[in-house]
Amino acid sequence: SGKRIFDGSDWLDNVSIVYGEGKIIDVLPTSSINENELVPGNSFPVVAPALIDIQIYGAGGSLFSQETNANTLQKMYDRCVEGGTHLFLPTIATNEPEILSLAIDAIREYWQHDGKGVVGLHVEGPWLNKIKRGAHLEKFVHSPDEKEIRELLAYGREVIKIITLAPEVCEPALIKLIQEEGVVVSAGHSNMTFEQAISAFEKGIDLTTHLFNAMSPIHHRNPGFPTAVMLTEGVRSSIVPDGHHVDFNMIRLAKKLMGDRLFIITDAVTETSAGPYQHKLSGAKYVTGDVLSGSDLTLLKGVQNCTHECDIPAGEAINMASLYPAKVLGISEQYGRIKKGYNSDLICLDEDLSLEKNIFS
Repeated sequence: SGKRIFDGSDWLDNVSIVYGEGKIIDVLPTSSINENELVPGNSFPVVAPALIDIQIYGAGGSLFSQETNANTLQKMYDRCVEGGTHLFLPTIATNEPEILSLAIDAIREYWQHDGKGVVGLHVEGPWLNKIKRGAHLEKFVHSPDEKEIRELLAYGREVIKIITLAPEVCEPALIKLIQEEGVVVSAGHSNMTFEQAISAFEKGIDLTTHLFNAMSPIHHRNPGFPTAVMLTEGVRSSIVPDGHHVDFNMIRLAKKLMGDRLFIITDAVTETSAGPYQHKLSGAKYVTGDVLSGSDLTLLKGVQNCTHECDIPAGEAINMASLYPAKVLGISEQYGRIKKGYNSDLICLDEDLSLEKNIFS
């Protein structure tokens, strides 16, 4: 039970959650439950649905693209759990095709051994705009052809959930091919103009990757890609609320315009000194050389930053890291709410939204 339970839409007082076998059986007034059936000493200031991170690259000194195995996925899950996260998409940045195959293999192996938390793979690149590649390696960045897309989709069937690409470097028919396979296309690392972005959205892209980062800038006579995102109903975007990727005031602005279309990712990497991507911790962020390359966030820290730094109400900030990512993944009928029949993975927080306990099945 919790003093206050956030169920994904409302704050409930003096209620208890009855759960078993990974599902919520009921949410009832605490007064209606026999005292003997209540777990003693198990009342927390805040109880909320567990969090979901759709973009994370590594943890514990193991970058998934460098140590592409089930052991790295376990490390990533352990790191996620520290930040109240129970589901995540391990992510591979622009790389050679062999690494993507290894990542798909590793996820399948992890699943076969009942590994927890991994929903599937997020492929970020290599079909990006070189001008907006950020820390992605230029030698791997290119436009795709149909053969390459078909081979990747066939090999990664049921594993690949999201592909981030720059629409201006991909033929619209090829983007449609990816979507028809049931993979979500997210626009990112793109230098699209406002008009090009609107056109891409009209053709069926409804997700974008880390708003403001690796996008054409906003100018009052050239509104750019981010402005199209903020003004287009139905287009969602992730954002990295660490205070380094995006100024907190810009998050406040985007939130006012986008409401429930804006959600949180960590974009978290880890310290690594081997392979093509070598990330070094610099303060509370990671850099490759002098280029910003990833965050040191946990998802719960992102929630706290949204409430404390961006004036976003606590319930809404929780939704940005739980219900809204669940909607992106098409699993919001099972995750992101405390409701009868939903998954029963819960986070128990103090008044400051710091983690007191995970209740994960």
